[in-house]
Amino acid sequence: MRVFVFPGQGAQFPGMGKNLYETETAKSLFEQANGILGFRITDIMFDGTAEDLKQTKVTQPAVFLHSVILAKIYPDFKPDMVAGHSLGEFSALVAAGAMDFESGLRLVAARAKAMQKACELQPSTMAAILGLDDATVEQICSEIDDIVVPANYNCVGQLVISGSVAAVEKACGKLKAAGAKRALVLPVGGAFHSPLMEPARVELEAAIQATAFNKPVCPIYQNIDAKPHTEPEIIKQNLVKQLTAPVRWTQSVQNMLADGAVSFVELGPGTVLQGLIKKIDSSVSAESKQSI
Repeated sequence: MRVFVFPGQGAQFPGMGKNLYETETAKSLFEQANGILGFRITDIMFDGTAEDLKQTKVTQPAVFLHSVILAKIYPDFKPDMVAGHSLGEFSALVAAGAMDFESGLRLVAARAKAMQKACELQPSTMAAILGLDDATVEQICSEIDDIVVPANYNCVGQLVISGSVAAVEKACGKLKAAGAKRALVLPVGGAFHSPLMEPARVELEAAIQATAFNKPVCPIYQNIDAKPHTEPEIIKQNLVKQLTAPVRWTQSVQNMLADGAVSFVELGPGTVLQGLIKKIDSSVSAESKQSI
């Protein structure tokens, strides 16, 4: 079974999508996006600097655009499953027909603005924790008397935490003492996928509930529970919850493999997800061998 996966924020790079603009379908969608967003995002994507691309109002729509356009022009795009990492879930839903291109882009733009507002309310950040098991990271975060929680379960031995600046720094110290190979604070603007995104969740919920969703052509394994979904109302509820809950990417890939996934195709800038999938697949294979 073939799976198409879609990356999230952080996958952007200068010049992204410029080579796609030559195709008629891509050009039409790019120009439509310029009109919907009210500024020429193509100018920033094609000719802007890395710093330009870091603007919240640019980053998320840019990654979404690149991913969805690749799906639109992909030869014989017939997925058996789809999944997206954080922002990538919106790309996956549009690619699988759960909502149309314009609706998806408007939601992504609204999500970016809502998240930026939430980031400005309190200093917050994220940190990558390498070389510790999930249970240890979860336990140490739970012992800190401020907001710090697991945010991205990226692969076995790689978990990103999220919370207030002080709590994340305190957690990093404790996690290093517990044996983490690295505890690296990330250059991000806020505590994504944590309770500190609650104002953004409330704002985005209204936009999601006002958007028409269809049944996708295949199951989407959603971040919130790593399970396959096809019912529009459930998908919408899960999208709302996603902003304040962790991205369960490790569990999603494990479940897709268990459900018969054979090949994974990443559509979007970069190949970060392919690297994570290989690590998850290897850990699943290792566990299978140990159980024989």
